[in-house]
Amino acid sequence: MNASNLKIKGMTWRWLINVIGVIVIVILLIQIVAIFFISDSYYSAVRSDMHSKIRMAAGFLDKYTDMTEADFELGAKEFINNYTDKNTVEILIYDRKGNVIVSSRGFVQVPEYATDYDEAVKTEQEAEWIGKTNLDEKIMAVTMPLKSSEGQASGALRLLVSLELIDRQIFYNFMIVLIAGVVVALLVSLSGVFFLRSIRKPIRAITQTAYSIAAGNFNDRLPVRQKNMDELDKLCDTINYMASELASAENLKNEFISSVSHELRTPLTVIKGWAETIRASGTSDPLILNKGVEVISNECERLSGLVEDLLDFSRMQSGHLRLHMEKTDILAELEEAYVMYKEIAAKDGIRLEYRAPEQLPPVMADANRLKQVFINIIDNAVKYSSRGDLVRIEASSHDIYVQVAVKDTGCGIAAQDLGKVKERFYKANKTVRGSGIGLAVADEIIKQHNGILEIDSKENIGTVVTIVLPIVKPDTGEQTEGETHIEQV
Repeated sequence: MNASNLKIKGMTWRWLINVIGVIVIVILLIQIVAIFFISDSYYSAVRSDMHSKIRMAAGFLDKYTDMTEADFELGAKEFINNYTDKNTVEILIYDRKGNVIVSSRGFVQVPEYATDYDEAVKTEQEAEWIGKTNLDEKIMAVTMPLKSSEGQASGALRLLVSLELIDRQIFYNFMIVLIAGVVVALLVSLSGVFFLRSIRKPIRAITQTAYSIAAGNFNDRLPVRQKNMDELDKLCDTINYMASELASAENLKNEFISSVSHELRTPLTVIKGWAETIRASGTSDPLILNKGVEVISNECERLSGLVEDLLDFSRMQSGHLRLHMEKTDILAELEEAYVMYKEIAAKDGIRLEYRAPEQLPPVMADANRLKQVFINIIDNAVKYSSRGDLVRIEASSHDIYVQVAVKDTGCGIAAQDLGKVKERFYKANKTVRGSGIGLAVADEIIKQHNGILEIDSKENIGTVVTIVLPIVKPDTGEQTEGETHIEQV
């Protein structure tokens, strides 16, 4: 798949649909709530003002309620003529029969279905009604019954005010809130679009580089700001690190294949050569026959060891490396490994010394796997030593652990290679036989024993490999709980 065919712009539309959609909905809800409160606030103010006005007006008309109908009508007219708010508020005064006897302006036609008058007369309390007149004008009507001093109904007072200006003001406020919401949504959208555009280019570069790395171009790298790093810079840095690790793993794999191929080719070549020699000479020369059989047997043993290393490594990688733990005498396995290499070292002119007490505390271990580790460590010490060098095997016990150290005066390990020798496939010295996985397997085995394997080396001086294992508790038969202390050793 070609990275250039990717559609990064889809991110912008997804962001606009998801984020902006939510923002728009939230803004609309805020606008609806705001308009509701604004409208309610305006209408509440008008309602409060109208009730205040009608109570005040009713107070002025109380002195006329005990008069005759004619005098009441004259007093009502006098009140309307002197009323200061008659230009903004329509005043209707009813007699006790429900007829309008006085109107301040006379042009407001209240529809018959207006309920405030009937409700006020029925309940003898103030009542209000909001609706439209016959001229389609929205009004608020408030009615208050008038009573004589004896409590008898003498008529009603009705105030009407137009709500057109109020509704217009509410509409203006609604438009202001709406415009503000649209502006906020546009600003958020523009901000988001600019932000997405700012990250599209690096994301496209990351995608292209990732596909390039997936195609095997492990040398490709992404630019990273070292100062003020953000999440994208950290992602780029992580991808660069991944590419470095993949390149390193690829190199190790190639070196491993080359090394294993060489390790396989050499014994196979020797076996084939001696097999042809024996076949050519027949069985007439016992010396050649015995020597050939010995060489073939040794090389087969070497091949078998290499195959075992590969199988162990495969089990370790898949997590199927299993141990059969039991109380084990570590000296028995160590001495057996020492005996195996005593003659081999002597043939190469290397001194192999063994120093250990007569007895060590037992450890919980897989005896065969533990001997495999000792063999691997001693074999490495012999391989990397030359004629006249010394390899010393030492064992000792401490409070909560036993320690085995294999020291040699061989070529040592360079400082830049020391931290990598336990990694899979890694070989510090490629001129010496070996697959490069023995130490990785040995380290894993020791870790599964709750122990540690440490390597200390100086180039051209020698190497010390130290193995530390927890001892078995005398009372319970379990390992000591001293792993933390072991790690400090």
